[in-house]
Amino acid sequence: MTEVLRYTAFTTTPSGGNPAGVVLDAQGLSDAEMLTIAAEVGYSETAFLLPTGERQYRIRYFSPLAEVAFCGHATIATSVALGERIGPGTVHLATQAGPVPVEIAAGPAGGITATLTSPPTSTRLASADEVRLALAALRWSADELDPTYPAHVANAGNDHLVLAAASRDRLADLDYDFEALGKIMAELGWTTVHLFWAEAPTVFHARNPFPPGGVVEDPATGAAAAAFTGYLRALGHLEDGAVVTIHQGVDMGRPSLLTCTAIPGDTRVKVSGTAVPIP
Repeated sequence: MTEVLRYTAFTTTPSGGNPAGVVLDAQGLSDAEMLTIAAEVGYSETAFLLPTGERQYRIRYFSPLAEVAFCGHATIATSVALGERIGPGTVHLATQAGPVPVEIAAGPAGGITATLTSPPTSTRLASADEVRLALAALRWSADELDPTYPAHVANAGNDHLVLAAASRDRLADLDYDFEALGKIMAELGWTTVHLFWAEAPTVFHARNPFPPGGVVEDPATGAAAAAFTGYLRALGHLEDGAVVTIHQGVDMGRPSLLTCTAIPGDTRVKVSGTAVPIP
């Protein structure tokens, strides 16, 4: 019988953050069985660990619909669950997007904090057609975007369309065409759309529509947060070593806190967070 744990990441309370399924020993499971488990769990992602050595693991991520190359919140959830069993220190995860080391350390109130180092980040300007299609599906207009932050497709293991809302009210009012946006994202290979509003140069509020995962919205998206931090640095909005705070999930009633650090002299990003079991 496969043990499936349930944790919620980027929060200190079970009612916040982004839930993930966690299988700490997936040896012997087929791809079809992993997908079946992920569908039964019903969260946006479930992570499956396959031990390969001392504190070394292969990790795979499945949404209820398909396998994904990298998932930040499931990595944090898995690392916290693992840390509760093997203690603090660094674990090395092999993902389809590349190696992801995770530092596990004591966190607030006796909990555990996990800090992953993302795959290398990259970003490109989104085309006019990409932006037009996305805005139509989101039911947003071009004049509701913040020109300070141009639309890009950013990557930290997966592609994410990055769009800046000009106001907090625009971000809060999310009512999009699920089928239309899902079709566009499938055709263009986007994992999520990272919608954000800048409260301050290093403090942001974000929402992440996630039709490819079969859910309307992700309450905390570590991979998108890493890609977004790389985007900010590439555009000159962020210095190496700067720390970015991202508030996500607030508008859907699952507040999440993601802390990202631009690694000096590196395109990778550190993403930190806590996680707690779901009763």
